[in-house]
Amino acid sequence: MALTAALTAALTAAPPTARAQPAPAEAAPAAEAVPAREALQEAAQEAPVWSPRPTGTDVRFRGLAAVSRTGAWVAGSKGTVLRTADGGRSWRNVSPPGAETLEFRDIEAFDQRRAVVLAIGEGEASRILRTDDGGATWTEAFRNTDPRAFYDCVTFLDRRHGLAVSDPVDGRYRILATRDGGRSWGVLPTAGMPAALPGEAAFAASGQCLVSAGPRDVWLATGGGATARVLHSSDRGLNWTVADSTLPAGDPARGVFALAFRDRTHGLAVGGDYRAGQPSPQAAAVSRDGGRSWRQAHTPPPAYRSGVAWLPHSRSAALAVGPTGTDLTTDGGRTWRTVDPGSYDTVDCAADGACWASGEKGRVARLERPNHR
Repeated sequence: MALTAALTAALTAAPPTARAQPAPAEAAPAAEAVPAREALQEAAQEAPVWSPRPTGTDVRFRGLAAVSRTGAWVAGSKGTVLRTADGGRSWRNVSPPGAETLEFRDIEAFDQRRAVVLAIGEGEASRILRTDDGGATWTEAFRNTDPRAFYDCVTFLDRRHGLAVSDPVDGRYRILATRDGGRSWGVLPTAGMPAALPGEAAFAASGQCLVSAGPRDVWLATGGGATARVLHSSDRGLNWTVADSTLPAGDPARGVFALAFRDRTHGLAVGGDYRAGQPSPQAAAVSRDGGRSWRQAHTPPPAYRSGVAWLPHSRSAALAVGPTGTDLTTDGGRTWRTVDPGSYDTVDCAADGACWASGEKGRVARLERPNHR
């Protein structure tokens, strides 16, 4: 059974746990309930789970690129980049030389050899580097020289065209663009960018504040302002429209932290309040019109979530992750239920169906069926 199909089948077989349901007027005999209970237990045992892939480091990995079931890249603090080619059984440290002071928050990989990594921070701390040989060597493709800019996320629409976003400069988000696979970058005109709200910014929490679907569409998640918003461009970042989301806002710690679009129409947004112990009601929303409007999830995740990804080969299943757990939706984002309590910052799925997650204390995991670890 394919990984996505197993996950959906096993977890939708179990009854919801959010609220108890009253017993029917004519309950079935207890003896008849036993086979059903055993079937559910079998399904739970077969349900895929996060299987840790130890990295041997305590680095926090907020940048993640899933290449396949065997291949993945992670990027994080202390200028660290790791790569695996054997499903996470071993990791190769391919960190760029002299990058120890950089804070990597996003990485986009084309395959096992080619990747682009983004470092965040004010002024020259924001940089983009590229490798074509699996991390053996790196080339600095962009270094920010404007002290007002702070780059948060990068995304690629195809192997040539990519964008990166900075927090607002002179009242508007600044967009970088590449047409050669990340080898060179240039700032796009701001004429088509709506004005930012006071205090508004993007969150560099999971590499998913800027995402794309198809060759021209890209979306930008925001927070920190009076309203948590989602911006959309259908022409590779030249012109943008803006829509309010339903996620918490009105505070620098609240907003939309991550987006995922399975095509140019169907999108998910997750976020909330990233401060530990703070409530995050309405922490997820759904769009069915390309981000022009957003509807609050009927049963959202129970707490702040920083990463989200659609499961490949599924039209309705997705995962959301955060410091307090992983949630699953099997109805396109309308309802979510927690399926794992572990802490992860970001999640990404490869075209072959493999899903990976990464986070604090060097944590990396791959989604597995228990008997296939």
